[in-house]
Amino acid sequence: MVWGPAGPAWADLETGVAAYERGDYETAFKEFKAAAEQGNAEAQNRLGDMYAEGQGVPQDYGEAVKWYRRAAEQGDAKAQFFLGSMYVEGQGVIQDYAEAVKWFRRAADQGDAGAQGSLGFMYLLGRGVPQDYQLAYMWFNLAAAGATDKDARDMAAKNRDLVAEKLTPAQLAEAQKWAREWKPEAEK
Repeated sequence: MVWGPAGPAWADLETGVAAYERGDYETAFKEFKAAAEQGNAEAQNRLGDMYAEGQGVPQDYGEAVKWYRRAAEQGDAKAQFFLGSMYVEGQGVIQDYAEAVKWFRRAADQGDAGAQGSLGFMYLLGRGVPQDYQLAYMWFNLAAAGATDKDARDMAAKNRDLVAEKLTPAQLAEAQKWAREWKPEAEK
């Protein structure tokens, strides 16, 4: 059965969010689990967070990956970013930089600034992709422009500027052009 925005999965999610915000992790877990099992991607992502952080449940990276993957496969950019992070760290999965890049890219293509910054690092270090300072610059630039948190924005800008020092003027101009012309995509 598929539920719309007013269906039970959303009611469970809203109840879970309220419980989570007041620190009632037991209720939050119960509500998120009910919504997640009905296919609600945000609830699946939040369940992944609870397992990853050990909030109201024993910390279990394998369970976190399971729930992040379910949400990520539905196109949830936050879950895609977190799943990519799990692959970078080898938490709940075998460390796999190429798989991390795949998930970061899917989230970054939707405009997720955290994933864009992570892609910048992957290109800077050549992890899971060939090292490419121009692409590192582009992704850091996009992360700096899109981050809503001042510290994240400042860090992305600092990284972008450090990478810029490794580029020739022509390479820098091209990387800046790529960033200007970049447009987010809807998840496929």
